Amino acid sequence: MENVARIVLAMEQHDVAEEVMHFLDRSGRARVVATAADDRQLAEAVRQLEPDAVIGQPSLVHDGAAGSRAFIALETRESVVALRAAIRAGASGFFVWPVDRDALSDAAAGSRAGPPALDRRALVVAVHPARGGAGSTFVATHLARAFARRGRACVLIDGAPSVGDLGAALGAPDGDDVRSLGDLLPLGAELAPAHLDDALWTHHDGFRVLLAPPPMEAAGVGAADLQRVIDVAASANDVVVVHLSRGLDEISLVCFERTDSILEVLTLDVFGFRAAKQLCDLLRSTGVDGAPAFVVNRATRGEITPRDVERVFGSPPMAIVPFDRSVARAQDHGRLISTRGRTARAFVRLAERLEETVT
Repeated sequence: MENVARIVLAMEQHDVAEEVMHFLDRSGRARVVATAADDRQLAEAVRQLEPDAVIGQPSLVHDGAAGSRAFIALETRESVVALRAAIRAGASGFFVWPVDRDALSDAAAGSRAGPPALDRRALVVAVHPARGGAGSTFVATHLARAFARRGRACVLIDGAPSVGDLGAALGAPDGDDVRSLGDLLPLGAELAPAHLDDALWTHHDGFRVLLAPPPMEAAGVGAADLQRVIDVAASANDVVVVHLSRGLDEISLVCFERTDSILEVLTLDVFGFRAAKQLCDLLRSTGVDGAPAFVVNRATRGEITPRDVERVFGSPPMAIVPFDRSVARAQDHGRLISTRGRTARAFVRLAERLEETVT
């Protein structure tokens, strides 16, 4: 979406309106989305289009015709009558066309509204794998289900658009009729909760998912895009789970900065511990607040045990997910494992602990 002010132009003289409209459009700083020749047309245009500002003659802007939008008065000549009318209409500025056109362009550009203010209410959790194959997709999907089963409005975001594992892991449909993160990119800073709701796919276990875009679009997803998506999701839900890929790129850093908890998914092997140690060092060097909490995945009896997590990293794991033979079979069919059994209970306890950390 264009990063310019959206203007409704209210002028009785058609020829003047044409000149002003072409000038503002060519400036690249404002765009006239509608013109009005009387107060009725003006009120209807403001109601339907919700512009950043109304530019026009004070005689047309009365009785609240501009609504709550900024009003910039414009006349072809200066007079006491016109100035008084502009004051009564609550104009933020008064300009004479065409003498003041450069100043008018500045005022129009300055009227552009910033992104809607968002009141964060959600617990935001980032799930990051210490290394490839650690099982972050498994942890993120089952954690989202655990929150949903606790009655929380939970959104799971695929923050690894270049990989796009969530759709396959959850058995989500694919095709042109399925919406994804890619559909939200054109909205930029104007993304709002209603837009996000339209793009979410609902899993039958009750949580909603923002799927990764098609591979051809994934390269266009930037850190700022994920930042806005997380902020919007956090303003309208109870929990947001962000699934990340291995490594520490710009997208991961932005997601870490937006989260309440970073869950590092760790396997009980030397390679997993080494990768997790490197990540912790990188996080400290980049100034990210807060150390990650560890989730041990596929825990089995061996030389390396969950107790070694505390010995190496200074804190015990927040959750230990046992090895479960049913996982591979469920993943092959795009399903989550049964809600019964100790593995599912481990995720319920993890959800409970995460909520306790922010209460």
